[in-house]
Amino acid sequence: MPPPSAAHPWLAALKVYGHPRVVGMLFLGFSAGLPLLLVLGTLSFWLSEAGIDRATIGHLSWVGLAYGFKFVWSPLVDRLSLPLLTRTLGKRRAWLLLSQVCIAAALLGMANTDPVLNLAHTVYFALAVAFASATQDIALDAYRIEAVETEKQGAMAATYQAGYRLAMITAGAGALWIAAAVDPSEATYDFRPWQVAYTAMAALMAVGMLTTLIIREPAHTAPLPHIAEQGFGAWLATSFVQPFVEFFARYRWQALLLLALISVYRISDVVMGVMSNPFYQEMGFTKDEVATVSKVYGVIMTIAGAGLGGLLTLRLGVMRTLFLGALLSAATNLLFVWLAGRGHDVGALIFTVSADNLSAGIASSAFVAYLSSLVNQAYSATQYALFTSVMLLLPKFIAGFSGEFVNAWGWAGFFTGTAAIGLPVLALVWLAARVRHPS
Repeated sequence: MPPPSAAHPWLAALKVYGHPRVVGMLFLGFSAGLPLLLVLGTLSFWLSEAGIDRATIGHLSWVGLAYGFKFVWSPLVDRLSLPLLTRTLGKRRAWLLLSQVCIAAALLGMANTDPVLNLAHTVYFALAVAFASATQDIALDAYRIEAVETEKQGAMAATYQAGYRLAMITAGAGALWIAAAVDPSEATYDFRPWQVAYTAMAALMAVGMLTTLIIREPAHTAPLPHIAEQGFGAWLATSFVQPFVEFFARYRWQALLLLALISVYRISDVVMGVMSNPFYQEMGFTKDEVATVSKVYGVIMTIAGAGLGGLLTLRLGVMRTLFLGALLSAATNLLFVWLAGRGHDVGALIFTVSADNLSAGIASSAFVAYLSSLVNQAYSATQYALFTSVMLLLPKFIAGFSGEFVNAWGWAGFFTGTAAIGLPVLALVWLAARVRHPS
């Protein structure tokens, strides 16, 4: 009689999701996903309700550039020890805990600052949240890569994504629901509902802190090189220069083509996304409606799209799915032109958000697979930080002018423009498909 594991191979495989590090990644993914919308989408809804003009809201989206520049300090997170914390917790957990505490503190700062009275202070605290959140991402990516063997990496990524998406529902729909429950009237702006919502979000960072304290440091973490032992110049070259030099040496001039594709692949979604919440608010959708349709239903459709993207990548290959994702991401932006003409129509909102998020999920799944194929495992944390930074820099910069574009051309012109800027991506995918990946 065959052993149970042989008789039920799928049941045996599912046991990986009971591994302590895999379970822990669910909660760490929640901690990573929570801050993002609180300094972008949810914040833009708050500012729009507070009467901040669209151009200013667009400019404030540049707070998200902190994620785009994280490659600059990623080698420090990878190589620098923190006094006391590193000795007590280890290299990865020390940086995780420090960044999580900073995120919670900065969210409390946002919760106690009314943008109507002092917009500058709101921006400073939002910048602090974004910087600390980007730092947490760097440390968490490194922990995930080092914590388990290769065959468990798929399960780690799956639980991370599940936690991340749950956090996005919490920071999007959850924050809006809390604010709506406390708000005495949707017709006028009140600071207190947002204060309560952001205080609750700060408290939820305790999930990540407790998980960091409970999990174990990876057993095979590379020892930290000391500046005194290497000399500053050698340490600088090893930590900052070598990972980037290796990538360019591997791909030579074609590295520029790959970086160009990475820098614009998500441009349609990122530029459009900055103005989506102000658009919903101006169309007359309530916080409850936006929370339910965009922040819950939309995230579920994104997860479905990611799953579909994974299947398409398996059947069609990465580059064909990458092309399809780029095409759909640009095309579905045109649905917002149709929605702008219909106004406050919940059924139209559901259809538009469903199509847009499904296409975004397909594109994201293929894009993550593509980025992973470019990384050299010897420099995984730093090179992956480089790619994800390049992915955001240009789109976030252009998105900062989105409010001015809406003021000048209206909502229909804006959404048509975001679809049009996605078309050159198709040519870059076609060219990148012809690049041979050195082994």
